[in-house]
Formats: sequence, structure tokens, C-alpha cells
Amino acid sequence: MIKVRFAPSPTGIPHIGNTRTALFNYLYAKHNRGEFIVRIEDTDRKRVVKEAEQAIIDILDWLGLEWDGEIVHQSERLDLYKKYVQELLDKKVAHEREGAVWVRLPENKVYEWIDGVAGKKISFNGKDVDEFVILKSDGFPTYHLANVVDDHLMGITDVIRGEEWISSTPKHLYLYACFGWKPPVFAHLPVILGTDKSKLSKRHGAKSILDYRDEGYVKEALLNYMALLGWNPGGDNEQMSLAQMCKSFTLEKVNTANPIFDIKKLQWLNGVWIRTLKNDVLEKKLLEYYLKNKEMLTVLSNKTTKGLILDLAKTRMRTLADFEKLVSEKQLKRKYTKEERGIAEQLLVQLESDLSDEWTEESLIDSLRKFNKEKNISFKTIYFILTGKEQGLPLGELLRIYHKDFFIKNLKGE
Repeated sequence: MIKVRFAPSPTGIPHIGNTRTALFNYLYAKHNRGEFIVRIEDTDRKRVVKEAEQAIIDILDWLGLEWDGEIVHQSERLDLYKKYVQELLDKKVAHEREGAVWVRLPENKVYEWIDGVAGKKISFNGKDVDEFVILKSDGFPTYHLANVVDDHLMGITDVIRGEEWISSTPKHLYLYACFGWKPPVFAHLPVILGTDKSKLSKRHGAKSILDYRDEGYVKEALLNYMALLGWNPGGDNEQMSLAQMCKSFTLEKVNTANPIFDIKKLQWLNGVWIRTLKNDVLEKKLLEYYLKNKEMLTVLSNKTTKGLILDLAKTRMRTLADFEKLVSEKQLKRKYTKEERGIAEQLLVQLESDLSDEWTEESLIDSLRKFNKEKNISFKTIYFILTGKEQGLPLGELLRIYHKDFFIKNLKGE
């Protein structure tokens, strides 16, 4: 049975690249009816960030990447690692120096494997691999020892990780050989790059999934986009659910070329997902997103206009944050200029003359067209003066939702 693991180190909040590794492991496991486990590699005690582990769990929970069994912490398995370190010392494979335990590969051997992603043989000469520590002077193992021991004892069949670990693989193969264990399949994922083709950083969008969640991205789009960062299922359809991706995912279709993270494409895909969500699903997401926003909660609780608002807003939203910009009755922080205040006064006079008490969508639009033509004032300016916002829902629909008092209040500057 296929068994994979996501083994993050809680030395910081994982960004989108780390989470993509979790996703690919999950997709591979589910496609093969295998198991996906989570292991916290917390042996580098000096660099552990207190809130990082909870963030890791929150990310997986929110995305719906359910793991099998209990989460394992390496810091709770020190006696186990020391047992295997002692075995290597007894075999004269390892030696102590400066309070730590070191291992050096034989220089006359070649270490090679067929990579699960590249599909080709990768090899290293032992003489080209530096001596490395397996047990630090503080009694904690390094990644090299702990991950080999745990992967073997946990029955991990495939190690799917970033290509930055390729140079460490010969060390791991040597340890497997020293213990007499069969190594797993190693599959190394291409590193995500920014639009300038340098390694992905914060300026490119290397943020936590939780940051993207807080900015109004939906999990369906984030999962979808992360999968496309290095994996090509074939065909022209780029919108895929998690279930569809589980059905189609194979390591053979993971590209070896480094994918480019493009925030504009993520925004586009997020908009696509928002438009295809059913209103009840979108409403639930909006209620969660605006949990502490009284105005938006009031809008979403109005049974008379809620359906109309959702239908209109979803066609114009790229993120959930756009919903408030589109439907809020509140003006933007920018105040009207003196010129705009003068236009507002003129527009109020005309609307009261043309419409009186008969404010309908058709009569409102006809009056505004007349004002635009006679005063040579752009509709963009008219929209801002009427709503206090640069963009939003169509004026006719806003009239149906908020009625004429909304416009009169803005025109009077109240």
C-alpha cells in the first residue's frame, strides 16, 4: 500500500510552496488509495516558532487535506533515534567529534536512484558528498537521521519533497544501506519561482495559505492553483475540484521545469471559482469571512435582497474581500472635491426634478444619461458621486436594493 508523509519543520509559518508539497503528497496518496500522514520534524529546537505548528494544522484543516492517524512529533522520539545512532557507532559507520556524531560516505562508491518525478537516474559519487552530523551535541538528531529512521519505521513507500533535497539523498541512501533497509521511492518536486524566475519570495507572493484566506481567496481556488504549479493533468480545463485532482494525479505528469507563481492567474482562478459556486455555498463563505463585520452580516441576512446581491456581486468579484467594496453603503475614505460637491448639488436638483417620487431603474438611468450629455460629465464621476465608491454594483440594481434614500444621502453629503 502507498504511504506518504508531509513532514514540515515548525521553524516558521509555511508558505504556499511548502503547502503545495503537502497537497501533492495528499493527491498521490488518495489517487492510489493509500495513506497520508503528518509528522512534525521539530528537532531543531533553537529555531522552533511557537505558533508555527498550529498554523500548519490550521492550513491542512482549512484546505480539507485530512491526514491518517495521529500527528507524530520527532522531539518525543529521542530515545529511539539514540538507539539507531548507537547502532551506527557500533558498526564504525559513525564517529563522535566535538560532542556530536558524524557520518562520512565511502569515497569509492556511487549512490544513485531513479527519481519518481524526473523519471531518470540521478547519481552522486561518495567523494563529492560532505561529512554530515546525525546527532547534535544537544542530544537531538538532525533531519538526515530522523527522517530516515521515521520513514522506515512508519512504512513510508514514497518520499515526495522539494528538489532542494536532491543533494541530501545520497546521505539518506547510505544510511538505509547501513541499517540494511530498503529505501523508499524518492520524488523531488520542482521549486516554484517568481515571475522574474528567481526563487519565490514574499515579494512574489510566498505567503501562508492563511494569509491568502484572510485576503478573501477561497480554498477551492488555492488548491486548484497549487496543483497547477508543476502538475499538468492534460487537456484544456484548468478548473478542477480536489476530488477531480485526486482522480487524475500521477507523479509522471509532474513537470521537471520550475513553475512560475503568477498572482494574477491566482486572482483570475479565484474569480472563476467564486462565479461557479452555488449561492448557498458562497453565502456560507462570506458569512465566515465577514464574521465580525456587522454591515455585511446585515446584508447577508436580508432574505428579500440577498439572492439578488449574490447573483450580481459574484460576477464582479475576484476575492471575497471585493464583496464589501461592491455592496457596502459606506463611502470610501476619499471625500468629494469642491468640484464634485458642486456636481452633486446639480445632480440632486435634476433627479428631484426628473423623478420626483417615481424613482425607477429606467427613469434613473434616463435622467443620468441626460445629465451626462448636458453637463459633459463622465459616468465614472457620476457613479462615484452617487455611491461614494469608484466601483460597485450597477446603479439600477443598487436602487432596487438600497432605494432612493441611499443616493440622496450621498448627494447631500450626509
